[in-house]
Amino acid sequence: MRFGKVFWEFLWLGCISFGGPAAHVGYFHRRFVVRLGWLDEATYARLLALTQFLPGPASSQLGFAIGRHRGGLAGGVAAFLGFTLPSFLIMVMVALYATRLPEAWLNGLVSGLKWLAVVVVADAVLNLGGKFCRDRFTRGVALATAVVLWLFPGVGVQLLALLVAALIGRHWLKPSAAPEDAGAGESRIAWLPFGLFAAVWLLLWLIGGGTLGGLARDFYSAGALVFGGGHVVLPLLEGFVGDAMSQDQFLTGYATAQAVPGPMFSLAAYLGAQLAPASPWLGAGVATLAIFLPGFLLVLALSDAWRALAARPAMAGAVAGINAAVVGLLLAALYQPVFLSAVAGPRDLALVVLGFLALRSGRVPLLALVVAMAALGLVIH
Repeated sequence: MRFGKVFWEFLWLGCISFGGPAAHVGYFHRRFVVRLGWLDEATYARLLALTQFLPGPASSQLGFAIGRHRGGLAGGVAAFLGFTLPSFLIMVMVALYATRLPEAWLNGLVSGLKWLAVVVVADAVLNLGGKFCRDRFTRGVALATAVVLWLFPGVGVQLLALLVAALIGRHWLKPSAAPEDAGAGESRIAWLPFGLFAAVWLLLWLIGGGTLGGLARDFYSAGALVFGGGHVVLPLLEGFVGDAMSQDQFLTGYATAQAVPGPMFSLAAYLGAQLAPASPWLGAGVATLAIFLPGFLLVLALSDAWRALAARPAMAGAVAGINAAVVGLLLAALYQPVFLSAVAGPRDLALVVLGFLALRSGRVPLLALVVAMAALGLVIH
């Protein structure tokens, strides 16, 4: 029953969570911390900090960790299946039938969903800022992180900002006493999933031949190597695809992945279907599983050790610094690429402001806002 509950909750979010990784953080917090109470603020903050430092799809790893917290390993699997299934199906259907879809209809729908993304990310900045930045010092860390990323965008700068924030938090934000669960568990890495992470990677490079074997090898490598989420995986996947796909085909898949709900790594489903024309559904499944698996194995390997470490005062301070920096990352993403890609003039800005006020009022269901923004995009464009 718990597996089913986790699956259905994440399936619901997989159908409505537009806006990419930055927005997903807000969706998860609003749903599982505020509304359902599946985990408290401290646990959510700890898992959020962990997934920001691991390679792979950060928002999906966070969802996997929340599902595991709720229902063990089966709960983590249920969270992955539910959250990924809608975007997986959409991406495969686009790979098979994209040439039949009217371009004007697609452009209008994408415009409406981009407005929605601005609303959701802005809401996430306010909600998480209120939780993780309660004093001038943490607000300063968040603002400094955003300013640095506005001036010097890039994944390397993002990781450096998180590291600096952790060091700052370790020295200046650590609590005077250990948290209540300071003695809970031991800070040990779970070596079985870590060993599987390395063994599967090595095995795929040794024996990964043929169309499906090559897909598994390349997409597993992408999931193991990429820090920073869906936008950053683009050049790596483009290199793996090579000449097997035209530039227009690749960009169609990437644009669609930004418009659909759920994880941007669902781009793997589109690419797998295109690269295995003889069995597109199987190719999509292999590519999708391969790109997500390494990140989930790393969560299993490190989450318990991270929990014990985060209970220590110095590490608790580091986590506080990381989470303040995460608010800065969201604030930076709110401007670029979310706001700049969605708001081209006063009309767009007015619709975003109205949508934001509607969401913050608490009287407009999120699904109604999704439908309204998509409909407005279709009508106006």
